[in-house]
Amino acid sequence: QVQVMESGGGLVQAGGSLRLSCAASGSIFSINKMAWYRQAPGKERELVAAITSGGTTNYADSVKDRFTISGDNAKNTVYLQMSSLKPEDTAVYYCNVELRRSLTPIFYKYWGQGTQVTVSS
Repeated sequence: QVQVMESGGGLVQAGGSLRLSCAASGSIFSINKMAWYRQAPGKERELVAAITSGGTTNYADSVKDRFTISGDNAKNTVYLQMSSLKPEDTAVYYCNVELRRSLTPIFYKYWGQGTQVTVSS
């Protein structure tokens, strides 16, 4: 069993900042990648940012220069620092973890329950 738990969402005014955290626990051999996705009402879920265990990051164009993803491999934790927030950033933010559960080279993906981020204008 693997658990993925997000925290840090909330209500913030436009221009403000929030920091999201996501921790994975349970039957984990190694983590390959952790990522943040978001889904706004009536829209499809989209990738916001991702980071590999080696530290390589990628971002959606809409959040570049405003959001920063970082990870703590020892704690199986990923963070998303969000700055200069806009009303269009309002969404449920989901953490996704890609991992191995044993020496067998099979990767599994797990999702958290999501955390609401609301940006008021």
